[in-house]
Formats: sequence, C-alpha cells, structure tokens
Amino acid sequence: MTGRYRLDATDRRLIVATQNGLPLCARPYHALAETLDLPPEDVMARLRRMLKTGIIRRIGAVPNHYRLGIRANGMSVWDVADEAVAELGPRIGALDFVSHCYRRPRHLPVWPYNLFAMVHGRNRAEVEEKVAVIAQDLGPAVRAHDVLYSTRLLKKTGLRLVA
Repeated sequence: MTGRYRLDATDRRLIVATQNGLPLCARPYHALAETLDLPPEDVMARLRRMLKTGIIRRIGAVPNHYRLGIRANGMSVWDVADEAVAELGPRIGALDFVSHCYRRPRHLPVWPYNLFAMVHGRNRAEVEEKVAVIAQDLGPAVRAHDVLYSTRLLKKTGLRLVA
C-alpha cells in the first residue's frame, strides 16, 4: 500500500497487463480496457490514481537506442561549483540531445564530478561533438569533465508482478 490507496485485484491485472509496455496502437488505453473487460475511463482513472499515489512512477516511451542506430552512449560528467548545479543542471537537461541530467555527490579526491548528463550518438565522434556543445554552454563554470562510454547493453526492468 502506498499512502492510503490499496491495490485491488483489478489494479493488479492492469499492472501485469502494462508492465511490458502499452499496446502499440492509436488508443492503447482502450485496447487495454478491451483486454481486461473494463471501461476505458476506468483504466485511465486507475492509472492516474496509481501515478498520483506513487504506486507507479511514470508512463512514458522507452526507445531502443540500438534499433534506432544509436550505438554510442556517453555519460558526460562535469565538475562545476556546487552552488551552480541548481541553475546549470536544468539548462543542460533541456538540451534536445541530453536524455537525462542529474546531480551526484563528489567523492574527493578520486571523483570530482557532481553534474551528469547522458548523451547518445551514432558513434563516439557524434557524442564528443554534443559534449563540446555542453562544455561551451557551461563555459567557465566547468573545472573538469570526462565522458564515460557504455561498453555493453544492460537490460533494465523494474519490479514485475506475477499474474
């Protein structure tokens, strides 16, 4: 139970039906409703309630970068003043080629970086070009930076309910 909302059997069926993705069609909630023998409005209301209460965190597209020809994934890491991260992070995160951007603690003296921005490209040269744009945008706020490249694809999944 999260907050004051308890999952019922229908919620569980809905979670199981969506945990591997929504149907790929023009009206996915209606398709789910038909599969679960529910009114579409009920499906949408239940999902909204589960989002609001935190039972599910988000509903969104998860592209397969490799199928799209994106073969280089670089986590750019930046050493900027701690007091500047709150301003710089959202600015960098808003760039159309940054998939996610966040703050992490430093681990001095080994790890001076506190701002992370994930960049994808068809190859490393493309990633480096995009990282150069970030460096230019950050300007003198950058004290140091690096790019950490993915070496293998890991399957990412969250908690799964069993039907």
